[in-house]
Amino acid sequence: MARILIVDDEINIRKVVREYAEFEEYEVDEAENGMEAVNICKDKDFDLIIMDVMMPRLDGYSACKEIHKTKNIPVIMLSARGEEYDKLFGFEIGVDDYVVKPFSPKELMARVKAVLKRRAAPEKSASDDRISFEGLDIDLSGREVYVNGQKASMTPKEYDLLFYLVKNKNIALSRDKLLEEVWGYDFFGDDRTVDTHIKMLRNSLGEYRKFIVTLRGMGYKFEAAQ
Repeated sequence: MARILIVDDEINIRKVVREYAEFEEYEVDEAENGMEAVNICKDKDFDLIIMDVMMPRLDGYSACKEIHKTKNIPVIMLSARGEEYDKLFGFEIGVDDYVVKPFSPKELMARVKAVLKRRAAPEKSASDDRISFEGLDIDLSGREVYVNGQKASMTPKEYDLLFYLVKNKNIALSRDKLLEEVWGYDFFGDDRTVDTHIKMLRNSLGEYRKFIVTLRGMGYKFEAAQ
């Protein structure tokens, strides 16, 4: 049984999320601010944290960074702010998913299931541990990417997205397909989640962003001659 920590300064939101989470048979703890969440995580282990962004004492982003210094716990961030730069910042510090308020509790639980499923899945093996496209080297087993010999600093989700694109190189992939395969959900997905991560991935790849081709009105593909 998975254990979840719900962190939000609004008691009604904690109550609703707890009700749905317990219906899914998750064990639930609560915290009303980021500082309390950090302290709880020092003493307890969780399989996932649902964290609000704007809270007193310590905001969700700061709490997430503090917790990740010692524990690798997946985080779904809740926020009333849905601007792209807010999501980008969250993903850059290791947030696994981002849900904008007001939200559907059923959708949130679907995202919780998807994140837990991804974290529980064994790492896929690859027959060829290293793939190169010009000056772009991808170390599959080591989960590392090198751009002209320099190691790229990438988030786990950027790596997952790049790996899936490369595995399916020269194949047109819709946003829905990417959401289903990389994030683990389809109907509950948000196309902007894919676009935001593609933007981050392109920035990480530098000049080799050229390999990620936008298919207008559909999605993306990794286009390479090799």
